Amino acid sequence: MQGTDTAAEETLGDSGGDVDILVIGGGQAGLAAGYYLNRLRRDEATGRSGPAPTFAILDANSEPGGAWQHYWPSLELFSPAAHSSLPGHQMPAWPGNGNPTARHVADYLSSYEARYQLPVHRPVRATAISPGADGGYITDTSRGQWTSRVVINATGTWDAPYFPQLPGAGSFQGRQLHTVDYRGPGAYAGLNVIVVGGGNSGAQIAADLAPAASVTWVTRKPPRYLPDDVDGTELFRIATRHVRALAAGEPSPGSAASLGDIVAVPAVRKARDAGLLEARPLFSRFVPGGVQWPDGEQAAADVVLWCTGFRPSLAHLQPLSLQLQNGAPATEPRPATRSAGSPGLFFLGYGDWCGPASATLIGVGATARDTVAAAAARVSADGPGAQSP
Repeated sequence: MQGTDTAAEETLGDSGGDVDILVIGGGQAGLAAGYYLNRLRRDEATGRSGPAPTFAILDANSEPGGAWQHYWPSLELFSPAAHSSLPGHQMPAWPGNGNPTARHVADYLSSYEARYQLPVHRPVRATAISPGADGGYITDTSRGQWTSRVVINATGTWDAPYFPQLPGAGSFQGRQLHTVDYRGPGAYAGLNVIVVGGGNSGAQIAADLAPAASVTWVTRKPPRYLPDDVDGTELFRIATRHVRALAAGEPSPGSAASLGDIVAVPAVRKARDAGLLEARPLFSRFVPGGVQWPDGEQAAADVVLWCTGFRPSLAHLQPLSLQLQNGAPATEPRPATRSAGSPGLFFLGYGDWCGPASATLIGVGATARDTVAAAAARVSADGPGAQSP
């Protein structure tokens, strides 16, 4: 279907609706898509384009801010605010030391959503997306059913934490937690905590816990710090150059991974230089009171905190039986976000497999722009008056 703002308002309800483009996810990727969809609507209002597609954004969270609202208070971005913005609106300067915190980002996303009056519906969780009768999609949610010509899936990864499975886990008398459970050092005071993970979350959480708990930091391989003067801005530049070279069939000039795995933000740098981040190899099994290494050495643990990353949150897409490539849904070369097996479905914000650095604030804008252009073209190809399923 095609329609004006008034038509869109008539079809959008808290219990479902009918739109041209449905965005699943109200975090940074979903809002970036909303920005470009909203710009099409403004172009229509000023006579610079034809009818703009109607759209809605569904967010499973009860408050704006995406996953950033759930992070621990001391988490620090890799880049200053000036290099951590979504398209169209600069993130306000961070008044404190170092780089912005997660709360600063969540507040920025909330203001971004309000600034552009994006049609976000929350809390609404997508439970299943099925093919429609005429090539569109039917999206079942926790609050009714939506129909659309196109789905832009921007659900991120926060709802799919990855827990490695090691022998003896059933006998362990302590707690196994994940990054998603960490809210700061207060709950761990005086405890024996094993932090697992050689990436940024593992390093930042280990540094955050060190003054309050007895921390053992465990990594699969020795931690690799990026040079102290390298931040997220440079990482984005390197990642973009790497992916574009591969897409063009040219030799890669090097990826961000070649520099290291951990950005030395001030808190990590301080803990590292104080000798508080001495990593041990990954243990081989659990024992009732803690963990054990292959040589038989054991360490007591009240908590094992897995900082081992996430998987894309895609359970609601199972009815589509998507084809996979390297463990992720296969996408087309251009735009890299379009599903290879379901051409009205797009993936936005998950990482390099659907756009260079698209899982970052600074990187998601370019792929959001290309995705919206392709999504709008698909809607337009159906012709005026085409109906969603």
